[in-house]
Amino acid sequence: MRNSNTMKLGILALVAAGCCGIYLFHQLNGSFDYALPRRGIKILAMILTGVAISYSTVIFQTITHNRILTPSIMGLDSLYLLIQTLAIFFLGSDHITIVNKQVNFILSVIAMIIFALMLYQFLFKKGQRSVYFLLLVGIIVGTFFGSITTFLQVLIDPNEFQIVQDRMFASFNNVNSDLVWLALAFIGILIVIGWKSLRYLDVLSLGRDIAINLGVSYDKIVKRMLIMVSILIAVSTALVGPITFFGLIVANLSYQFFKSYKHSILITGASLMSVIALVGGQWVVERVFTFSTTLSVIINFIGGVYFIYLLLKESRSA
Repeated sequence: MRNSNTMKLGILALVAAGCCGIYLFHQLNGSFDYALPRRGIKILAMILTGVAISYSTVIFQTITHNRILTPSIMGLDSLYLLIQTLAIFFLGSDHITIVNKQVNFILSVIAMIIFALMLYQFLFKKGQRSVYFLLLVGIIVGTFFGSITTFLQVLIDPNEFQIVQDRMFASFNNVNSDLVWLALAFIGILIVIGWKSLRYLDVLSLGRDIAINLGVSYDKIVKRMLIMVSILIAVSTALVGPITFFGLIVANLSYQFFKSYKHSILITGASLMSVIALVGGQWVVERVFTFSTTLSVIINFIGGVYFIYLLLKESRSA
């Protein structure tokens, strides 16, 4: 089984490399100095986004013991849209927090991380709350943020609403190169730190009681991993925008494809699938659909259908 999974990872790595190569060099027409660096930045942004979402989703589903949940249930996507709407509504579209992408990125990441830390501090105080209570509060808070966002968008100037609408969907077409390198530093450090804890996740997948009996400091590991998940989602969302169902798709495909309990394999496989889906999908959007739609719209449509399939599958097996 181990050799089989290693072979599968190798195949996925080759496919991912092939997708990146096609996206980089297809119809380049000799404009290496202009087009190649810009395509390279877009590919790096897609790789960072895919890895961050895959990594955080697999970890989150292990902690919650539920394969139809994603970290967006904690309300971070809704908070990001609320931040963008509030900034444009009260400050205007010409304010530095909107015009300057670096400032917007840093403020968005800080706000989402502070929100997540406050939520964890409140819920896990003295160990009285469970992860399931966190999910319930996340759903309520996310709905609340979404309601305020919708209300403000009704009142906002129609011309400025167009800017808000652009932030509602993930886009790789106008990614700022400075933000990509900043996100690379964030995500790279977190993945290196979190990789050492993957062996604990293998045990956590057996359940809270079994993990504690095997000597795992359950509450400490869960809190650390949830903070890491929140930062990864905050960085990826602030970089390109929210992609609601993407993590759900690649994580569950990884479970079905590898059939392994080892998170090092599952996360690596999900990350490679993410690169294939994002880079290959972006190429289709640009070359086949000629920018008539966005990749996030296609992903959310496919993800919504896949989510319904998973719900029906779970209900039949229950």
